[in-house]
Amino acid sequence: MDNSSGVGVIDKAAHVLDALEAGPTTLAQLVAATGLARPTVHRLALALVHHRLVSRDIQGRFVLGSRLVELASAAGEDRLIASAGPVLMQLRDATGESAQIFRRQGDWRVCVASAERPIGLRDTIPVGTQLSMKAGSAAQILLAWEDHDRLLEGLQSARFTPTVLAGVRRRGWGQSLGEREPGVASVSAPVRGPSGRVIAAVSISGPIERLTRQPGRLHAEVVCNAGRILTEALRKNND
Repeated sequence: MDNSSGVGVIDKAAHVLDALEAGPTTLAQLVAATGLARPTVHRLALALVHHRLVSRDIQGRFVLGSRLVELASAAGEDRLIASAGPVLMQLRDATGESAQIFRRQGDWRVCVASAERPIGLRDTIPVGTQLSMKAGSAAQILLAWEDHDRLLEGLQSARFTPTVLAGVRRRGWGQSLGEREPGVASVSAPVRGPSGRVIAAVSISGPIERLTRQPGRLHAEVVCNAGRILTEALRKNND
């Protein structure tokens, strides 16, 4: 399908923004992802930085900029968060555990929506909480489908291994036992944007005593179903 608008510079800028959807990206990675000439990509990226549509992280990599968040909020078009509430509440009620959605922002994963277990021992992660990309099943999901260079970079000092991420890709879900915090287990599944890229992770988390040492066996099916519902909602909203 031809996605060209007929306005070349806009199409090229859109290619750059699409390439950044998956996370922090070097100039070389942008060139590879867009298929555009290096000078063109560099010029477009710097222009987008000027307008805050793109930013740079502490390592100098390009990331989506804060202006996009401002525009999305102003237009009420953050479809993921708009769709999240009922899905997370159903997930919480089905599992009896707190449910969250995480997005990657630079070297962190950020909780953008949550539904807390109302009573009893629970893993409380308020909206806006920044957690490491080096531990936890949501971090596994957000890293597992990255390209080779990002994958190697993300695995440095991580609590999980390449074998774990290979299993995540094969099964379509991840689990963790005490990776992020002692005594806490979690199960996560991918949420994909209209382009098919993993843009978020939907998760449940709680004490290992309830989730057991094989939390995926108990809850992977319902967590994956929540991911599919959110993915479908994003696809419909993009039609």
